[in-house]
Amino acid sequence: MTRPLDADARRSVEPVICYSVETLPHPDMALYDKARSTLTKTDEVVVPPREAKCFTVPEGHFFRIVSVEGSQVGDLNLHNVDDVTERFYSGKTRALHGTHITTGERMWSGFPHLRPMATVTYDTLGWYGIDPYGGSVHDVIGTRCDPYTHALLSDGGQYHHCCHSNLIRALADHLGVSRADAEPLVHDVLNVFMCTGFTRDTGQYFMKASPVRPGDYIEFFAEIPLLGNLSACPGGDCSSTHSSDTASCYPLLVEVFAPDPEVMSEWVPPPRNAYNGSHGD
Repeated sequence: MTRPLDADARRSVEPVICYSVETLPHPDMALYDKARSTLTKTDEVVVPPREAKCFTVPEGHFFRIVSVEGSQVGDLNLHNVDDVTERFYSGKTRALHGTHITTGERMWSGFPHLRPMATVTYDTLGWYGIDPYGGSVHDVIGTRCDPYTHALLSDGGQYHHCCHSNLIRALADHLGVSRADAEPLVHDVLNVFMCTGFTRDTGQYFMKASPVRPGDYIEFFAEIPLLGNLSACPGGDCSSTHSSDTASCYPLLVEVFAPDPEVMSEWVPPPRNAYNGSHGD
């Protein structure tokens, strides 16, 4: 490999942010904050360690994912209750907001919808920021631990409680379909509470012990009617491994809340994306 004479000049070109977030439609955080003071709990779901559970959230309601017993990360899928093919698009969320999301940022759905599904309204780990290793919390860069990668890296090893398989089982049971039919609907996740980044020298995806402790939570506002699917990752706090039966794992709690309807009386759910779908002549 020959280094070009102008290599330093090419490397010194300044970066440009791909998408201007100033022109994104912004959530009405003042309204959401006001609504948060009126919440009434309407439902809860406990996700067992190394398993996944589905839950539903009406549009205009809030939900929280809560650490209840120990440091534990979770892999979250979101679907539109009325059309499960409209689902969370981690790649576009990453392009719009960055590698990790927190209060005021949103989970966006895929094409052709491309609209906010949920807005982060409170994050008790918002203090973490970006650490000296480049790590942060709640990532949209990892995919989810899965049995295919596990088999690839372990000379054919079989493991069924990775997040991908957990999410498949939970979704299949919820929809009343086969696991084969559910698998194509499972998608790249929001890694809730997971602390991750990229190494500076090799650019590799890394994980480190999650800073989450019992009582910490991340809270969302449901912009559309949601079917959530959450896996309590078999890596526990992901300090050393995932897809494991040996890591210390704990349950996660999902709580659903209704706001005062009067406070939200003028709120309007987001429409589908304005692109006309013609894709040219």
